[in-house]
Amino acid sequence: MSPQTETKAGVGFQAGVRDYKLTYYTPEYETKDTDILAAFRVSPQPGVPPEEAGAAVAAESSTGTWTTVWTDGLTSLDRYKGRCYHIEPVPGEDNQFICYVAYPLDLFEEGSVTNMFTSIVGNVFGFKALRALRLEDLRIPPTYSKTFQGPPHGIQVERDKLNKYGRPLLGCTIKPKLGLSAKNYGRACYECLRGGLDFTKDDENVNSQPFMRWRDRFVFCAEAIYKSQAETGEIKGHYLNATAGTC
Repeated sequence: MSPQTETKAGVGFQAGVRDYKLTYYTPEYETKDTDILAAFRVSPQPGVPPEEAGAAVAAESSTGTWTTVWTDGLTSLDRYKGRCYHIEPVPGEDNQFICYVAYPLDLFEEGSVTNMFTSIVGNVFGFKALRALRLEDLRIPPTYSKTFQGPPHGIQVERDKLNKYGRPLLGCTIKPKLGLSAKNYGRACYECLRGGLDFTKDDENVNSQPFMRWRDRFVFCAEAIYKSQAETGEIKGHYLNATAGTC
C-alpha cells in the first residue's frame, strides 16, 4: 500500500472584506489624457478616513464591491478600476474633502451619457461609509466626447433649409408647454409662424403624453407650417422633440 501524499494548498483567493484604500487609493497615479476625471465633495461617516472614503467612491463607481470576490482574478483590476488619486480638504468646512477620481475610458459605452452617469453618479450615492456626497466637476476627454454623434449639421444647413440669411433666426417655444391638445398646439404654432417667426419648437418635456401624442402633434404642426408658408411666402419650420419612447 503506497503511502498517502499530502498536498498543501497554496496561497490563493481569500474571501473577506478589505479596506478599499488598499486597492483604489493610488496617490502616485498620473492621470492620462483619455481618463474621465471626476471631483467629488465627500463627507465621510465618523471614524472613516478620507482616504478610505475616496477609495470607496472610486471602487463603487467602477469595479469594486463591498467584499473580495474570486472573480476579481478573472479580469485586470489595474486596467479597469477607478482610482482616487488626490484628496484635499475643503477650506472652512469640517470633515469635507474633495476627492479626485480617474476612470479609464474602457469602463464606458461609447456615445452613452446614460451609461457614464449610471456608473459615476449611480448607487455610490447610497454608500454607507459616506455621510454626504456630491459630484462637483467632471472632465470628459475629447476621445470620449467624439463618440457622441451630436447634430447631423450646423447653422449653415438650417439657414439653407429656411432660406434665411444675414440676420438672426427668430423662434419660440409654445406655451403652456404641457396641457394643450395637439390641435390647439398646432394652432399656436400657426399663429406664431404667420406672425413673423421663422420657427417654433417643442419644449424639452413635451414628448408623447396622453393629452398630446407625438404623432398627432406632428400632423397639426405640419399643417401649421404649410398654411403659414402659403400665406407669408416664406419657409417656416418646427423643431419636434424626438426623444419620446413611442415616436
